[in-house]
Amino acid sequence: MKKPVSIDPQILSGGPPTGGGGRTAPLHRLGAWGNLPFFTGDWPRIEAALRFETRPILPPAHQRFAALEHTQPDVTRVVILGQDPYPTPGHANGLAFSVTPDTPLPNSRGNIFRDLRHDSGAAPATGDLTPWADQGVLLLNTALTVPEGAAGGHANLGWQRLTEQVLARLDDRPRAFLLWGAHAQKAARHLALHHLRIETAHPSPLSAYRGFFGSRPFSRVNDWLTARGEPPIRWA
Repeated sequence: MKKPVSIDPQILSGGPPTGGGGRTAPLHRLGAWGNLPFFTGDWPRIEAALRFETRPILPPAHQRFAALEHTQPDVTRVVILGQDPYPTPGHANGLAFSVTPDTPLPNSRGNIFRDLRHDSGAAPATGDLTPWADQGVLLLNTALTVPEGAAGGHANLGWQRLTEQVLARLDDRPRAFLLWGAHAQKAARHLALHHLRIETAHPSPLSAYRGFFGSRPFSRVNDWLTARGEPPIRWA
């Protein structure tokens, strides 16, 4: 016997879902990103799927597009690709590898800071990477939502179409791409050759010792930026 599909009774009665998936992410702050075909061709379907999700969805709807809101295409200088938001309530804030200020550092984030200290001598005081985003570092997950407690639970929802269109938009001029792990490297495989590509193992404890530690991505990016006459990123 097939397992019945779990549908929120609030939806069946015409009310809003109780699981948190029905809260609509605001689009008016997207700026130039709002012109991507994704928002007319793909987002309505994804939004409908999220409305029928009975599990709580992370991050909260108002933070769902935070990466794009903070870092517009014309000011994007560096791109760091992640996979999906942290699935623990209160942790994800809509930026890849970033957590809310009071959240203890996840293992991958701790390894990133460890390598940053080795590379530049300092690291941010918290895991909130909003200051990076505000300097032109696009911190984009390839899936912008995740069900609470279910990492990868929305990987097949269609978010990859947004990633493809964002990367295509940023392919027009040289930028720096930090591609940590096979997932990010596969997503960026069609980029033009004029970019700086730093490809290493993922900073996860399972792989950081296989090429992430000691790769010096932060100073390499800043060296590349300054050679182009651009200001460096203040990583710490």
